[in-house]
Amino acid sequence: MDEARASHGLIQWHGTTIIGVKKNGRTVIAGDGQVSMGNTVMKPNARKVRRIGEGGSVIAGFAGATADAFTLFERLERKLEQHRGQLMRAAVELAKDWRTDKYLRNLEALMIVADAETMLILTGNGDVLEPEGGIAAIGSGGNYALAAAKALDPYEDDPEKIARRAMQVAAEVCVFTNDRVTVEIL
Repeated sequence: MDEARASHGLIQWHGTTIIGVKKNGRTVIAGDGQVSMGNTVMKPNARKVRRIGEGGSVIAGFAGATADAFTLFERLERKLEQHRGQLMRAAVELAKDWRTDKYLRNLEALMIVADAETMLILTGNGDVLEPEGGIAAIGSGGNYALAAAKALDPYEDDPEKIARRAMQVAAEVCVFTNDRVTVEIL
């Protein structure tokens, strides 16, 4: 939520760090469990990373409003079914809908999605971004996790270790990120 809306008395939702690391034929998406409203931790153990698609062939993590994220998970799953599991095609179609649909364009969330070949960041602006270097991060602690992962990348071959350590760094620095991490691996 932007500062202008927050300054008009609306509750400002913060939170979440999601990181994706793709390296050596493995892909990991990790996310913390904290849900905050203002300066209050509402829930410490939310599950913001999950498997979707046929046989759990896609992993996805979200940052943003929970109800909005569930809507996007469901929509992406339908797009995956329509496009026979082709993540890039499904993501582009979801991004088109997200940008143009009157209801969807009001959703406040970001997503990192990945299958065995591709990792993408999806935004409500219609962006479908493939991160350079196989590392992507979103959410309030995303920049901390991204910096930590990029620093670790040349020294660590295991993408799970990179993601877990990056999440640990984000949790130590960002007040809207905790150390209750969910990790999914392809």
